[in-house]
Amino acid sequence: MMQKIRNFFHRLFGNCYGVDQLNLVILVADMILSLIALIIGSTILSLLVYIPMGIVLFRMLSRNKYQRYQENRRFLQMVDRIKDRNNRYYRCPKCHQTVRVPRNKGKISIKCPRCGEKFIKKT
Repeated sequence: MMQKIRNFFHRLFGNCYGVDQLNLVILVADMILSLIALIIGSTILSLLVYIPMGIVLFRMLSRNKYQRYQENRRFLQMVDRIKDRNNRYYRCPKCHQTVRVPRNKGKISIKCPRCGEKFIKKT
């Protein structure tokens, strides 16, 4: 009997995406939002707490693993850019490649490594 139950849950959830860093950040933000709603006593804010929970459940149970992986990868790239205080990031106007340049160098000419386009930006 226990084997049947185990097989049922394995078939149901075995191919799901699971938990990643983006889900954990959303859950922590949701917990903070729920504490604020509890302290303030707002019913509208209490109802808004369910939206991030739904997003986390959707991402955890999703079978589109590639899409969820890409979302998490973009989130981690954004966090890395926020942590990186020594560089600025610009997009090439021609091919939209992201180019990293050092901060506090004034106006510099940037050459895109992919297409060779040159553009001038202030760092």
